[in-house]
Amino acid sequence: MIKTHELEKSFDGFKALDSVNIHVKKGTVYGLVGPNGAGKTTLIKTLIGAYKKDSGQVLVNGSEVYENNHVKNKISYIADELYFYPNYRIIDMAKFYSSIYPTWSWDRFDSLTKVFDMDINRKVNKMSKGMKKQVAFWLAISSRTDIMVLDEPVDGLDPITRKKVWSLVMQDVAEYETTVLVSSHNLRELEDVCDHVGIMHKGKLILEKELDDAKSSVHKIQVAFKEDIPEHIFENSDILYKNTLGSVHTLIMRGNRENIVKALENTSPLLLNLIPLSLEEVFIYEIGGTGYEVDNILL
Repeated sequence: MIKTHELEKSFDGFKALDSVNIHVKKGTVYGLVGPNGAGKTTLIKTLIGAYKKDSGQVLVNGSEVYENNHVKNKISYIADELYFYPNYRIIDMAKFYSSIYPTWSWDRFDSLTKVFDMDINRKVNKMSKGMKKQVAFWLAISSRTDIMVLDEPVDGLDPITRKKVWSLVMQDVAEYETTVLVSSHNLRELEDVCDHVGIMHKGKLILEKELDDAKSSVHKIQVAFKEDIPEHIFENSDILYKNTLGSVHTLIMRGNRENIVKALENTSPLLLNLIPLSLEEVFIYEIGGTGYEVDNILL
């Protein structure tokens, strides 16, 4: 559905995207995460055709996006910084969207009037940030596009409204195989909705996996020994982090779970626990492996 190949984009000599290869399958929810300045928003704006690439490919269903209206009208986009035309009411924005998107559904728009409970004659720019976000979702969902691209989409929404808009989005994913690419710093929330995850750092995509695979390939282990920790257990091991508190050693290791457990059991530990990792923890330790400062983050 969405694919880039060796995508590059620079601004005044600064390389914001460095040979990025991303793959988003149809009908999936893809979570794009990374620290501030990683290149997420630049990637998103290049994917939707707002930015012109420097080199590489940006493909949606095999077609280039930039200056291709046939592709663009299949994509709805909710930006982190929202913009609405001055003095436009909700109904005016709806009419504008209906003129852009051939798939626009007035039936869907009308049905969502009850969900969002707003007067369609209210001027959008007079609303709070959270209400503007709800209007953005209202318009995007009513557009019935094949693809939704969301940049920090639920920032400013209260917990109940967050659940409401995610429920609507996931309903479209299930019923219409809508493809969703979402960038967010709220990793705990992404963990509930994403099928796949891509982690960016300094303009590069350093990891791209199904969410379950990403979580199962990194392990948090607590282990204790009668004497000092045997040094040979670190041989040929990909250790992302290690810490010692008293006699208990905490290890973050990447690799096959069974092989790691077998190697540790062969050292006759007094204690051996494997603790499931959250997406947030996977992100922290994967980024830590690239040199990003995580030493002061509490486990």
